[in-house]
Amino acid sequence: MKIILLIIFASLYIFAQNAGTEYMTVSGDSLVGKVLNGEAIREVYGDVVLKQGNITITCNKAIQFMLKNNAELIGNVIVVQENLTITTESGFYYGNLKKAETKSKVKLDDKKVILTADIGDYYFNEDRAYFQDNVKLYDTATTLTSNALNYYKNQNRAVAIGNVKIIDSENIITADTLEHYRGSRITFASNRVKITNNMNNIVIYGDHLEDYAQRKYTVINKNPIFIQVDTSYTKQLDTLYTAAELDTASIAIDTLIIKALVMESYRDTSNIFEARDSVEIVRGTFLSKNDYTIYFKDEDKIVTKKMGEKSFQPIIWYENSQITGDSIIIYLRESKIRLVEINNNSFVHSHHYIYQNRFDQVSGEKIIVDFIEGKINKTEIFGTVYSIYYLYDEDTPNGLTKSSSQSADICFTDNQVSEVRLFGSPTSDYYPENMVEGNEPTYLLPQYIIFTNKPEKTELLKSIQNDMKENH
Repeated sequence: MKIILLIIFASLYIFAQNAGTEYMTVSGDSLVGKVLNGEAIREVYGDVVLKQGNITITCNKAIQFMLKNNAELIGNVIVVQENLTITTESGFYYGNLKKAETKSKVKLDDKKVILTADIGDYYFNEDRAYFQDNVKLYDTATTLTSNALNYYKNQNRAVAIGNVKIIDSENIITADTLEHYRGSRITFASNRVKITNNMNNIVIYGDHLEDYAQRKYTVINKNPIFIQVDTSYTKQLDTLYTAAELDTASIAIDTLIIKALVMESYRDTSNIFEARDSVEIVRGTFLSKNDYTIYFKDEDKIVTKKMGEKSFQPIIWYENSQITGDSIIIYLRESKIRLVEINNNSFVHSHHYIYQNRFDQVSGEKIIVDFIEGKINKTEIFGTVYSIYYLYDEDTPNGLTKSSSQSADICFTDNQVSEVRLFGSPTSDYYPENMVEGNEPTYLLPQYIIFTNKPEKTELLKSIQNDMKENH
């Protein structure tokens, strides 16, 4: 018959109550009282029930340290406080601290989340769990794993440390440290952050991330790098990884890489990504430096523009062309440039693939460049047009033309000018080859300048190369 152990060591109990301590009560099938190293203890066996306030602990065996108000718990340990349940094989309970600890595998269930780990402590006065080693927290919306984790039950908040990964229906976020608010689905991550969206092949790296899942908004404001991978079956290795890192039979990848000081993602009605301050872009032979970039993923459109009157114009390099303007809109189709629209103070120049000191140039208020299969097909210029185009008889130089008009259409064949149409007070002058050869630097429009500070893929990726190798 179960023996109720409520009057044993009564003097110790009365002393503890007078001292303000909330003393534990224990019941079980049998009891053995001892004195160990000068301290009174009792061993309770069989259907052990330990209670302190609204905390109830059951186990197979308990060793109670009377003066310290502690208990060692052995076998099928279950700790319950209202909606909170903790289960483990063995542990220790500190009555004065209201703390339970275990070095055995542990599971916490508070009807909101389930938390498991190899080691765990729970502080009842703080409603806080601290779990370590193979930590996993999951609910109906997310799964979080880490090396260690503080879970604040009443705050619905988890702070994870070491190899952190959180997975929801949209994203996978990894980081060294992460703070997650379950109710509002707000996440803050720091150091070696990586957010992956498998639906659109997008990965963003950085050192500080804030993700607001309910608003479908993410900002990375420390060393962000955006990478979007487009798969194609060309079996041509991209330099994002080295040949040694990729199997030669793997699918080739054409990557869009954007680096900036601040990067934001909006996933509400359309996939929009914004990059601000010192923006660098690489996508194949398309390169850009600018103050501000908006990438409309669903529309396959990239918009770059300067942020203020004193800011530098965005610069775009593509193949053998350089493009500048106050704002530039790039329309893509199947990873290739389909159309470029340059607005305000627009200027385009390109060099001949053989005669690289000969630059075709055009300026105007607005320029629209049409591409077919990656090659310029037609250029339309509007508003105070000035142009210089070199002429060739096949690949033999044949002088140049300088022209001006209110608008113009320029047609190309094999990236060379084949026809020029001028509209509105047109003027055109032809300069024969004997006047041009050797004098090419004198045939330049006022806006002409060569920018050599092109972004390089290897430089953009240098800070995350180790992370990429680890995750490949």
